Amino acid sequence: MRFFTSLCMQPNRRFQWPFAFLALLCIGFHAHAQKPVYRCETAGRVSYSDEPCVGAKEIDATPTQGMDKMTGASRKGADVRRDEYNATIANALKPLTGMTPDQHRVHRHRFKLSPKDKAECARLDNSLPGLKQRATTAPTSGKAMAEVELYKARKLFNDLNC
Repeated sequence: MRFFTSLCMQPNRRFQWPFAFLALLCIGFHAHAQKPVYRCETAGRVSYSDEPCVGAKEIDATPTQGMDKMTGASRKGADVRRDEYNATIANALKPLTGMTPDQHRVHRHRFKLSPKDKAECARLDNSLPGLKQRATTAPTSGKAMAEVELYKARKLFNDLNC
C-alpha cells in the first residue's frame, strides 16, 4: 500500500488520483453472478438443476435476508452482504459509468469473455424474453418447437457463461 501511495504522490508521475481511486475500487470486486435454477419434469419426476432442459421452468432462487426471531435483527449471509456491497459500489460509480447495478454486475461477470462471446451474450439477452414468451403462449401444435428453441438458447447462454 505504501508503494501505491508513494506512486500517487510523486509530482513527476502522470498518475492521477481519480484513476488511483478507481483502481482501488476495482481491486475489491469479485465476479459473482447467480446462475438461474431450472425445474425440469421428466417421466413424472421433478428435478432442479442449473442446466436447462426442454420444457424447463426458471425458478427464482435469490438468497433471502433472514431475520433473527428474538431480536428482529437482520442475519445476512456473506453472499447477500457481498451483493449489497457491489450494488453500493455500482451506484457510486453510476455517474462515471452510466450503468445500473444490474448492468454493472453483468459487465463485471462478462469482462473476461471474448468480444465474440460478449456479442453473442448480448444477442441472447435480447432474444431470450421473446423465446420465453413464445414457449408459454404457443398453441399446442407449436409448443414443442418453441420449447426446443428456448432450450437451445438457454443451453448456449449457459455454455458461454453469460
